[in-house]
Amino acid sequence: MSAVFYVNLKMQENIIGLSGLFISAFVSSTIAPGGSEAVLAYMVSAAHYPTGQLLIVATIGNTLGAMTTWGLGVLAAKKFPVASLLPEKRQKALAFVRKRGLWTLFFSWLPVIGDALCFAGGWLKLPWLPALLVILLGKLGRYAAIAWLFV
Repeated sequence: MSAVFYVNLKMQENIIGLSGLFISAFVSSTIAPGGSEAVLAYMVSAAHYPTGQLLIVATIGNTLGAMTTWGLGVLAAKKFPVASLLPEKRQKALAFVRKRGLWTLFFSWLPVIGDALCFAGGWLKLPWLPALLVILLGKLGRYAAIAWLFV
């Protein structure tokens, strides 16, 4: 009986740890500040989870957060179609994405401007699936580099 209890407790700890990473990654990629890179680095260096599993959880959480910001851009464009209503940071991002196109979303992992790029992508109604895939590639690359540094 105690072995079953231990296995169940270990599974719960794993779920809580991975959920924490997912939430940190999601929040870090929305308009709220966060530090998912530090959480990932700690979890990789602690070696309690397979690195690949951590990469998948962090990448999915961060990508979904970015797509939430992209969705907010879509909604904002419907309600406020005049770009001049946007703050200066978002106007710059909008002009940059408009000029450079879909692949600018690859850089959504960058601090400060990443959220604005995703918002601009939504505002400009860039295609959902290609935007998702480009954002996912950028996020995965960033998290893979962090994991590699802390393995």
